[in-house]
Amino acid sequence: MIRFYNTLSGTLEEFRPIRPGKAGIYTCGPTVYDYIHIGNLRAYVFEDLLRRFLAFEGYEVTHVMNITDVDDKTIKGANARGVSLGEYTKRFEEGFFEDIRTMRILPAHVYPKATEHIPGMVRMIKTLMAKGFAYEKDGSVYFSIAKFPSYGRLAKIHLDDLVAGKRVQSDEYEKESIHDFALWKKKKDGEPSWTTEIGEGRPGWHIECSAMSSKYLGDSFDIHCGGVDNIFPHHENEIAQSEAASGVKFVNYWLHCHHLVRDGEKMSKSLGNTLALKDVLEREKDPLVLRFLLLSIHYRKGLNFTWNALEQARATRQRLVDFVFELGSRTFPDTENAEIPPLVTRARDAFRAGLSDDLNISSALAALFDFVRTVNTLVSRDGIGARDAARILGFVRDADRVLAVLPEAEVEADSLPPDLARMIDDREKARREKNYPLADELRQKLLGRGISLEDTKDGARWKRIKK
Repeated sequence: MIRFYNTLSGTLEEFRPIRPGKAGIYTCGPTVYDYIHIGNLRAYVFEDLLRRFLAFEGYEVTHVMNITDVDDKTIKGANARGVSLGEYTKRFEEGFFEDIRTMRILPAHVYPKATEHIPGMVRMIKTLMAKGFAYEKDGSVYFSIAKFPSYGRLAKIHLDDLVAGKRVQSDEYEKESIHDFALWKKKKDGEPSWTTEIGEGRPGWHIECSAMSSKYLGDSFDIHCGGVDNIFPHHENEIAQSEAASGVKFVNYWLHCHHLVRDGEKMSKSLGNTLALKDVLEREKDPLVLRFLLLSIHYRKGLNFTWNALEQARATRQRLVDFVFELGSRTFPDTENAEIPPLVTRARDAFRAGLSDDLNISSALAALFDFVRTVNTLVSRDGIGARDAARILGFVRDADRVLAVLPEAEVEADSLPPDLARMIDDREKARREKNYPLADELRQKLLGRGISLEDTKDGARWKRIKK
């Protein structure tokens, strides 16, 4: 049984998808007014872990992530640069895709752009107006919160706090500002606009996600994710306008990721303390070390980024990398240990049980590393055979389908480029013939290519090292 903490109910709930065996997920993507930072990446890594685990459990996942390319921030940025909105947002969009590829985050199945879905937004706004949930004022259209009595369920606020008759045009506003919000903004000088049946103007931020999610996932879908800062007003407003328009429940499970802080202070562009991925990679060349750090703390807990924490993550992850190398490069006898199959089964069950409990990554990683320690002890006692090693590596590689922290070249540790394999064979031959100068020369050449050798009674064992 898989359980998730649902922000809407405030409790752990069993995951029961709308369609058996399938899971529809909508995740808040980037607003492409600047390059993303590692705080954004924390949310994207959490969502990737969620998606990978559901797939691991056999679900057919459909993942939709929006690209917000028109809102207050993108317009302000384009005007400041004196370029078109599309020209301004393009480079930040490209930077986003480059960063998620680097972090081995699976691409969404659909990346709808707000500017390409204006007609759907207009249709939804017309429906809201026809049903009496929205009204026009001075050329703009607003959602009337007073007409939606359940407003505030997600953020745990009350309509008593509503300032009657007040409206807000800004896409983002403070929690204290519980006002009617803009669905459609009338045309202004210096802003992009669209000519539509509800007037000339542009959409508000909140309506964009409601229109795009319903197009690709339906009026009701399984899971909506984002950061805790999206709960209010963005997700609260999504619920109001979506359910008012469709008359059905919008989302069944709301999962929210906590902030990443830097040296104890919230990381945000407004505070000027953000770190981009490229900044981290100047000190830690392997992006999967950062991925390991970002997923190693439960998504509902705050994560404090420090360089020391990153170094600790590197050391912990390296234990897993070394384990795969050792097992993949060592020669084992053609025997089997009866302890191995139940050991693998227990480890697999514990790994799955941890992630099934609201993605309890600490429990899942503990199961994995306990397994590694036990196997290492058996290896030191010559307690496993070739088929045992294959079973063990099979489980670790299966686990990495969810974690994605082992470099692809390292996961396939038993494969080497042909020239390096020949070099190892030539060195073994030189040692047998007691041609030690040649053997040492070949060892040094292999080191120069990032391959370290350890001579054992069963022959040379190799592993990759950082050059």
